[in-house]
Amino acid sequence: MTPLPGAAVEAIRAAGRRMDARGWVPATAGNISLRLADGRVAITRSGFHKGFIPEDGVMAVDLDGRPEDAALRPSAETGLHCGVFRRFPEVRAVLHGHSVPATTLSRLAGDGLTLAGYELLKAFPGLPTHEAAVRLPVLDNDQDIARLQARVEHAWGAGAAAIPGYLIRGHGVYVWGADMPGALLRLEALEFMLACELELRRLRP
Repeated sequence: MTPLPGAAVEAIRAAGRRMDARGWVPATAGNISLRLADGRVAITRSGFHKGFIPEDGVMAVDLDGRPEDAALRPSAETGLHCGVFRRFPEVRAVLHGHSVPATTLSRLAGDGLTLAGYELLKAFPGLPTHEAAVRLPVLDNDQDIARLQARVEHAWGAGAAAIPGYLIRGHGVYVWGADMPGALLRLEALEFMLACELELRRLRP
């Protein structure tokens, strides 16, 4: 087995610390991955707090989610990360968090959640101004990850490139980017807008 690049492991650990500092990965929630130059995927192992990922808390899988080392257990949702990488060849990083706004709003939404008029929409591709809107698919949670990924593919449809992420009901959010800084930027922008949406709902009479 080829060792994981140290820089990739540290990028994942640093992302975990940043997400933890913002309250997006409580307990052992969330997962983080990077597509490596050799085509493998480096992803967080199951059971670790993402704010305190040890050096051996990251492992390698192939694009179908099969572990390189059968003795190690990746995140239960590895198939969702690999689904993003298979669909978008340009994507190198995928983030999954469980913030209060994402979890709460996903429980209140139907099959989608629209964000419109926010300055931070410019963090997403193809949206040069705040005068825009994006619709995030909201999917029912499912312990059958292959079945859930099939529903993700259906929700993406032909316009997948315009969708910056998706929500799993009562669970959390998935976002991705061309590299780890890009994915973190999108997650931070999205979490800000979700927090605003939650506050607006609280303030409306």
